[in-house]
Amino acid sequence: MKAAINLFGERGYENTSVSALAKAAGIGKGTIYSYFSSKNEILLAFCEEELAFVYKEIQSRLDPNASLADKMLLLLMSQFRFITRNKAFGRTLLREMTFPKEMTIDKSRKVEEKFLELFVTLLQEAQQNGELSQHLELTITGGHFYSLYLMALSAWYSGRLLTKEDVQETLELMIEQTLTGLIPREKNAS
Repeated sequence: MKAAINLFGERGYENTSVSALAKAAGIGKGTIYSYFSSKNEILLAFCEEELAFVYKEIQSRLDPNASLADKMLLLLMSQFRFITRNKAFGRTLLREMTFPKEMTIDKSRKVEEKFLELFVTLLQEAQQNGELSQHLELTITGGHFYSLYLMALSAWYSGRLLTKEDVQETLELMIEQTLTGLIPREKNAS
């Protein structure tokens, strides 16, 4: 995994062969194929590692009495911190997860569904606490929050957001706008 992260980051995903990965890892090419059927599966394994990291960080840092906005920010920033540990690799991973290869689309979908489950769990808790309407389709709502994360991540990679603090401030604002709505309050009440 470490060799893949480094090579995908340095050379790019398309320009990295399984042979180069094996050489960098100090193992045989066949050893890689005994664990992964393709390079894309290596990326998916990284995503599973990301999920484990995010779950652990949320469990250790989450205040159960925090607002939905605070919980959502913790979730999104945990993902951001993990994927950007190696900026070049994170860019490759983002591209491959957003536009998965046909041969691994089912596995990509399963990883994506696990991400959405994190969002849905937080949204269900917010419904139980009276922070959210009971009439929401939670998977769609989770997808909405995930799209905010992707937008902030894209802005960071394109240089529109320069620091992790910029990303956090932007996510805070987007989460607040999402939760409070964009329609003026007087129209919202009618």
